[in-house]
Amino acid sequence: MTGTAGRGEPSGVWATAVGVARVRAMETARDQPLFRDPLALAFATAGGRGPGTPKPPRPDEAARRRWLGVAFSIVIRTKFLDDLLEQAVASGVRQVVLLGAGMDSRAFRMDWPAGTRLFEVDTAEPLDFKASVLRQERAVPRCERITVPVDLREDWPGALAEAGHDPARPTVWIAEGLLIYLPEDAVQSLLERVGALSAPGSRLGLTLGSRGVVERFRGDAVPGSPASMWASEMPEDPVGWLNGLGWEAETFTLRERAEAYGRAVLTPPQQDEGA
Repeated sequence: MTGTAGRGEPSGVWATAVGVARVRAMETARDQPLFRDPLALAFATAGGRGPGTPKPPRPDEAARRRWLGVAFSIVIRTKFLDDLLEQAVASGVRQVVLLGAGMDSRAFRMDWPAGTRLFEVDTAEPLDFKASVLRQERAVPRCERITVPVDLREDWPGALAEAGHDPARPTVWIAEGLLIYLPEDAVQSLLERVGALSAPGSRLGLTLGSRGVVERFRGDAVPGSPASMWASEMPEDPVGWLNGLGWEAETFTLRERAEAYGRAVLTPPQQDEGA
């Protein structure tokens, strides 16, 4: 951890965002990356997960391979949601909401049409940490970026409204790597609130833990590690579930997206560990 003033030590669920930044930095360093995230290395380094830092211990080869799979999934989902956002703004959507934004740098690394407003919703600690790194890097957003410091267990719709979100206009919502940390009732409540704030033409991109993933990873999860905090996975019928929440849904597996991107399944970035 660096000694930059005002920067807190990553802890709890939001600390996993630093591990995600590490994976994105490794992907960016590839010869032919699926995306480029110039700020990811700065976030990872500031959080103590930069180059040269010790890798998290893995109890055995099976656990190591599972975490390589997690890193791979982070890369594929990042590309998938980048594409979804590009399609949404191409259709005319000009409001973007990142739920549990963490170290997401899309406001800085993607090309946005004029008039785009991007809201980053997360608790104050990660947003403050992120702000200190962005100041250090002198990063300039490519759209109007608005941070909304609020816990998603609280009145985040009210905070989002105060920040300027207009529910009468279409919104593209992103919940990346978030829902797996919430119990099923909290996931349901969150998406019901999203639906209530979504005008016709809105879109929703989210990631869900595959069936059985919590059980597979929790057995040897180190206390405080991401897997030790996983709480839910996708329902048996995710399309029907999302239809019931008012969305015309389409789902994709990790394998399907990886093959579409020409990336060999379970080939981790730089053969390194995940978040």
